[in-house]
Formats: sequence, structure tokens, C-alpha cells
Amino acid sequence: MKLRGLRFVFLIILCALAANSFSLDREAFTFTKYDLDISIAPDQQRLGVRGKITIRNDSSLPQKFAVLQISSSLAWRSIRAGDKPLQFVAQDYTSDIDHTGALSEAVVTLPEAVPPKGNFDLEIAYEGVIVLDARRLTRIDTPETAAHSTDWDQISEKFTAVRGAGYVAWYPIATEGASLSEGADLFEVLGRWKARESASSMHLRISVTSNDEEDKPELLVNATTCPTAHEAGAQFVADCTYRSMALTAPAFVIANYEIADRAAVAVHFLRGHDASAVNYADAAEKAEPFIAEWFGAPRSKAETADLSDPNAAPYESGPLLLTPLAGNDPKLAGLVAVHQLAHAAFSSPRAWINEGLAHFAQALYLEHQNGRRAALDYMGLHRSAFSRAGKAATAPRSEDEVNRSLVNSADEQLYRSKAMCVWWMLRDMVGDAALKKAIASYHPEEDKEPSYMPRLIQAQTQRNLEWFFDDWVYRDHGLPDFKVESAFTHETLPDGYMLTITVNNAGGAGAEVPLTVKFAGGEVTERLVVRGKSNGVIRIEVPKPPEEVVVNDGSVPESDMTNNVFKIEAAESK
Repeated sequence: MKLRGLRFVFLIILCALAANSFSLDREAFTFTKYDLDISIAPDQQRLGVRGKITIRNDSSLPQKFAVLQISSSLAWRSIRAGDKPLQFVAQDYTSDIDHTGALSEAVVTLPEAVPPKGNFDLEIAYEGVIVLDARRLTRIDTPETAAHSTDWDQISEKFTAVRGAGYVAWYPIATEGASLSEGADLFEVLGRWKARESASSMHLRISVTSNDEEDKPELLVNATTCPTAHEAGAQFVADCTYRSMALTAPAFVIANYEIADRAAVAVHFLRGHDASAVNYADAAEKAEPFIAEWFGAPRSKAETADLSDPNAAPYESGPLLLTPLAGNDPKLAGLVAVHQLAHAAFSSPRAWINEGLAHFAQALYLEHQNGRRAALDYMGLHRSAFSRAGKAATAPRSEDEVNRSLVNSADEQLYRSKAMCVWWMLRDMVGDAALKKAIASYHPEEDKEPSYMPRLIQAQTQRNLEWFFDDWVYRDHGLPDFKVESAFTHETLPDGYMLTITVNNAGGAGAEVPLTVKFAGGEVTERLVVRGKSNGVIRIEVPKPPEEVVVNDGSVPESDMTNNVFKIEAAESK
């Protein structure tokens, strides 16, 4: 009778959900607080979680149902409110936000509807395994080896490394379905999730079972605070806190590590990888003064952890960089370290600032090491992807201008690569000293509106840069497309030549672009602001007959750079 009654209750819930499916808002609730006990058994590949979460209704309507999602390899055991169990329907939900390509979704019936901005506490329990699984990639025809080197998350006896939402939903989330086969769909869904959870906090008590009494593995967690784990019987435990999940997706690693420790970085490496680890630590130590000059002293020590797969894709979140150290190219060690050290010294809740500046630091470092051309070539590698997108959409719709803007975009190509180019252009316009002062005056806790950082930059210069921020930061006006329309030359006394050059910008975004006049034995470069869909005119004097004019040295991203050279025929001189 009890079983029959339980089935009847579930039938009632399913009917209610079917009748109200149009009103089931999976993204209505924000998870504002996590307080979880995590039990990890590497020898069984198992993860068990018990604890409490606080959810807040951020929709405009009262919500009677809450959606909780975890990886499909995990299973819900109980969901309670206070001492009372709540009825819920567990179902598989297809989504590539998890490496398995699906989520174990619980649709929970709440005791009463939660009003807009109302909070509700839930006690939860779930468990299961986290094994190497790349189904979301292999089902879109990614070769298996490449898929496993991308989705390398797993719990295992020899090596454990698990990333958070976007890779493995090992803590509860709630999103609409996301598909890797639908363009930027996954990044958009994940971006909305990150935006909602930006002010959320997480407290974890992690216990790891160890069968090796003499050589216990090390536990690394990318939390704000996470003291070294201590032994408690057959387990070692750690108490970890994330004050804000703005740009940190919780992740953990468990392995038998050795360590190369420096003042700026601690490199945790697997046995046999000591040479690569020392090389990386030395590179970071050498780069630290350069980073401090631009971004200030590190707020915390950078942590680098070795990955067991030598082909694994690196991953960075918060203070922790996960990357294979075996066979690491010594020439690239400094470049990777610079990115990590920039994050250790400077942080922002805004992706275009946080990630854009870290990539900008890499370009600066290359210029410092090998000259401006090396930096421009590096940016060119990043520029190609979003330049193609800009060329394909030279006239973005008004909603795209806002959604794809740097302040709103969840597209990594934009908030990493395009943002790097934006910072470089700003540096060219305002100079090193002014930009350093603006960065030094930035306080993440005061960044409450998109104009905060632009105001800091403008405070360091007498120039009006609102047009630039509107074209490149607040909205996505596409990319410029520069072309020299004409270049008229006349001789000056005693021995010189004056060029009057007209530059057309067929693109939607304006920029201050370098213009170089070349002549026998030399060249002269000046800068010219050309707004979108406009012309700009400049006069440049040179000591010898000009031979050609080049607009843009590669520092300004364009939709088309094949038309940037203008040859000057001798007959054109007057």
C-alpha cells in the first residue's frame, strides 16, 4: 500500500508539472549560498555530498517548483526543508554543461510558493561516481583521444582532478539545456549562470579517504581560503571557503605531488616532472617584477598543479592553474606564468577586465622580451577568430550590439582575445604611465557599474574617450575596416615632402590607428582617429619622396587587412 501511495504521489506531481510545464523556469532561482560536506573515495571513484543550499527567487513571479541539477553520473538521495522531506521528481536532462552530456535533474515541489527576491533553504544529499567521460564531445564527432584530453575530469585512485560547472556539475546548479552543436549556446547558458552566481558564496568541508598510511596524496582546492588538509584517522580533511564565485568555478585536485616552491608561485608536480616544474617556477620568479610593475604586488601566491595527461588542455580558475608539466616548452613557460601572475596580482568581477588584462599582460611581456612586433604577432593569433566573426557580421543587430558587448559577453573569444586588443589600443592611446595609474586605482568591490573602469582611465587623460568605449566596450559595433583613399604629396622648403592622407573606415567601430609613411631609408608613423563609417584626414611630413602608406600595424583588429597598403606613384607628387 505504501508503494502504491508513493507512486500515486509521483503521478500527481508529474501531472502538475505537465500542466504547468510552460511555467517551469529552470533559471528562476539563484543559488546564493552553499554549505556542503564533501566525501571523496578515490579508490571507488565516488563522491558523496550532504549539506545545505540557499536559493533566491530572482524571477518576477512566485515560484512553487525549484530545479536542482547535478551530473548524470550522480544521483539524488534526499531533499528536505528543515526536518521535512520534500517531494521531487528526478529525471535525466540533456545538457552539455556537464561532461557526460546530461544532468540528473530534481524538480522539487516547495511547501509554498517563494515570492520574488524571497529565499529558501534546502537540505540535500546526493552521491555517485565521477569517471573519465567525454560523451558530449564524442557525440559531435570529436576524436576520442582529443575529447579525453579536453574533458579530463575524473576521480581515480592514481589521480583526481575535477572542475566545476561547464565541465562537471558536482555541486547543484540550475540552467536551461546547453548544446555544443549549437554554436555559442553552451557559453551563453554558462555565462548566464556565472552572472547569476557572481555574488554567491560556498563553504566546503572536504574529506578524502586514503589507504596509503605513509604517502598520503595532496588535496588542492581553488578556494579563497583553504588551509592545508590535516589527517583525521584514515582520512585527510580540509575546510575551504569561496567568498565569491564571480570568476571562480570550484575545482579540486588530489594527487601524490612534490613541490617546487618560490616566493611568487608554488608548483605541484608529479614524480618525474621535476625539471619542467623547476623551469616553470624559475620563469615565474623572473616574470614577477615585470607583472608587479604593471599590476602591483601579488595578493596571493599563485598555485600550479600538474596534470597526468601530457596532452590535457590547461585550465585556470581563481588562484589555481592546472596544466601538464611533462614536456612543457621552456619558451612558453614565461608566457603562461605571466598570465597566472597577473591574476594573482589583479582581479575583477568583470570578465573583459579580469581575463582581458591577463592576456594583455602576455602581450606586454612578449614586447618586453622580443619587441613590439612579437607582441603584435601574438595578438594576431588571437585576433583571427573574432575578426572572422566581425567580418561576417559587419552590421550587427541592435540587440547583438548589447549582448556581444565586452561588458555582457559570455563568449571567451571576446572577453579574452578581443579584450586583450582593446587594452592594447587603450595603452597606445593613453600611454603606459596613465594606464598603470588607472589599473592601480581599481578596486573590485567598487566596480558596481560598467563605466567604473572607463572612468578611471579617462581620469588619467585629458582626452574624451567615450566614443571608444561605446564602440568597443559598451556595444559591439563590429570591427573597423581601414583603407587609404588618397595620398597627395607636395614638396616643402628646403628639402621635404608633405603628404595629405585620407583614410576611410568602412567598418562600424572607430579607432585610433597608426599610419606609417615609408620612404627610401626610413619611415614616419603618426596616429589618426577614424570613426566608424567615416573618413579621417592627416598631414605627415617626410624628408624624402614617399613610396607607400600603411594604415594599421596590426595593433587594431580589423575585419579586412588586405587593403591596408597604398602605393605612391612618382606622378602623384606635386
